[in-house]
Amino acid sequence: MVEKSGFGGLWPTLFEPFRVAGTRIAEWLAPASEASSGEEGYRIALELPGVAEADIHLAVEGGVVTVRGEKRSSREEKGDTWYFSERQYGAFSRSFRLPADADDAKVAAELKDGVLTITVPRRAAAGTAAKRVPIARG
Repeated sequence: MVEKSGFGGLWPTLFEPFRVAGTRIAEWLAPASEASSGEEGYRIALELPGVAEADIHLAVEGGVVTVRGEKRSSREEKGDTWYFSERQYGAFSRSFRLPADADDAKVAAELKDGVLTITVPRRAAAGTAAKRVPIARG
């Protein structure tokens, strides 16, 4: 069931993620995220714990925000015996379709505490006031 409250019935088109389903590996390939909107714009937050800023590529093209990157692993073993490891490493990619009123020329991003926050302001609304049109007499 699709939850529509809070988005004025626009969900799932608002920030509709390109989904990757399946295994735990596939879940890492599409990091957990959340999207919200407010009066001034839109916000997308992605969980990227352990990912360096230099390993993140953020692009906007054709009304789609795409975040790609890689969580790198380096491990030096010195006599430790590993029983299991649930840590995941590898490349990831996540794309989000922006709403029509998003100003994709003013996208900003911040990485803090393993969370990448992307903000997209709304475009200024074009003048919607009624304009009187004179009628010519013939």
